[in-house]
Amino acid sequence: MSPSSDDDSAPESSAWYSAWQILATRIDLVTPWAIRAAATLRLADLIADGADGIEELSGRSGTDPDALSRLLRHLVSQGVFVEKQAGRFGINDVAALLLSDHPAGMKAMLDLDGFGGRMDVAFTGLLHTVRTGEPAWETVFGSPFWEYLADNENVASSFDAMMASGDDYILDAVGGYDWSEAAHVVDVGGGTGAFLAEVLQAAPTARGTVVDLPATAARAREFLAMRALEDRCDVVGQSFFDPLPPGGDVYVVRRVVHDWSDVEATAILRRCAEAAGSAGRVVMIESRGIAGDDPAMFAEMNLRMMVLAGGRERSVDDYAALAAAAGLRVDTTRTTPLGHIVFDCTSAS
Repeated sequence: MSPSSDDDSAPESSAWYSAWQILATRIDLVTPWAIRAAATLRLADLIADGADGIEELSGRSGTDPDALSRLLRHLVSQGVFVEKQAGRFGINDVAALLLSDHPAGMKAMLDLDGFGGRMDVAFTGLLHTVRTGEPAWETVFGSPFWEYLADNENVASSFDAMMASGDDYILDAVGGYDWSEAAHVVDVGGGTGAFLAEVLQAAPTARGTVVDLPATAARAREFLAMRALEDRCDVVGQSFFDPLPPGGDVYVVRRVVHDWSDVEATAILRRCAEAAGSAGRVVMIESRGIAGDDPAMFAEMNLRMMVLAGGRERSVDDYAALAAAAGLRVDTTRTTPLGHIVFDCTSAS
């Protein structure tokens, strides 16, 4: 409960209230969880579909009417949704951001049944991470991050979809490298193949291979077939800690290395270096937060990666050091308009 401005019974009450006013926006958990609950229940979609009355909304969302009305009225008080008349709700510009078909994709990011919401739930174990230096994910969900995804297909599918979202962002990453001379591009940890599909669009004579764990590889086959690229692509279901498929002249690791500790990240890059050999190239693509342009984003993502899987964000020099430890040399780096850093690497030997 928040302190009351009318409570003057204790000398420290005014100090308490002042502190609350300063901290309230930083410590409030009611509204963030209420928004996530609304996203998970698809309330914006249901209201847009005409179910604006609390009884119908409750029936279609599988919720308790009284609890749902309290949830919605709190969100209305915070500027999310409107109450058009008693017990009947509508969508405003803020609530519209929670629609499943909104291009921002916020519904998926906030859905507590999918990867986006689970990623936030992991922070309930933050104290464990700070005390031990170990990821909180296993403490909260019962198994390490990657094992959990392997055992929970719906969350893994949600993770793959989120990694493949943002067409502009994918095209920006593709545009950060000249693919014109590439004959065979191997996308290591390539997810559903969304990035590789755009690479092959930019390099129409090249072939491609997606390497990812078997369940994700199956989704990649489906996606690439929908893009009519099955004749130009192979999909290999395996760990990238094992020897990678040979024959590529460019091995790409996009937004992969930051998921891992230094030891594991070096091992992934070493596998890429081994497969590329002396004639091939290894292209590492990460986010611009590493360049220090946005210290707040860097700090948040650095903490987030540790809580989830023990990964970390790094500086440009840090990534160059990882490459060197894996037997690679960074020949060039390039920053893209939307904020990727592209490291073009060759064998250091």
